Amino acid sequence: MKVLVAVKRVIDYNVKIRVKPDHSDVDLTNVKMAMNPFCEIAVEEAVRLKEKGVASEVVAVTVGPKAAQEQLRTALALGADRAIHVETDERVDSLGAAKALAKLVESEAPGLVILGKQAIDSDNNQTGQMLAALANLPQGTFASEVVVEGGQVKVTREIDGGLQTVSLSLPAVITSDLRLNEPRYAKLPDIMKAKKKPLEVKTPDELGVSLASKVRLLKVEPPAERQGGVKVASVDELIDKLKNEAKVIA
Repeated sequence: MKVLVAVKRVIDYNVKIRVKPDHSDVDLTNVKMAMNPFCEIAVEEAVRLKEKGVASEVVAVTVGPKAAQEQLRTALALGADRAIHVETDERVDSLGAAKALAKLVESEAPGLVILGKQAIDSDNNQTGQMLAALANLPQGTFASEVVVEGGQVKVTREIDGGLQTVSLSLPAVITSDLRLNEPRYAKLPDIMKAKKKPLEVKTPDELGVSLASKVRLLKVEPPAERQGGVKVASVDELIDKLKNEAKVIA
């Protein structure tokens, strides 16, 4: 079984985000970039399925600028066999990424597609669901456990009420949650080997898709700074402040 795993290039989660002076976008000048953490979990799960003998090949895919090949090489160092890069300098939204991935699903015919449930930059949590709809595949989102048995995959999902287990017919789309696994670190020999693994570059035109975003970015603002708290001398004073200053109670 072939496993297709999608990865995304994002700002490293340890970096403090800066907004451009004109508030047009996030400032990426000299900013460290990395693979989206939820995508790392997806790659790890795909590699574990191969190590168990369930998967025969792991193909890493990304949609983004040329620099995103760095994240594909990381996926290859973590255990993916080959990579496909849909190269574009356009701002790629969830639907655009899903369209490109759907075309690759059509051509690669994987038995399983694994994505991170969301990216830490846009936080949309949409691409996996959109891909499943476009490719007409069953989906198991927010996976905390994945078990492949015969022609089915059992996915334990994290939901508001606790856990839910669904059984999906293969091929299927899965999005990984935080507790699915703990990604490994790439070893130096594997990083060196990854440089020689095949990485195929495609364009949106070759796939026959348009990645033009339907969403227009109007303005980016940094989060408001938190104000210091105050001490109150009595319950009556607390209620007075909540009522008249914070206005959170009537």
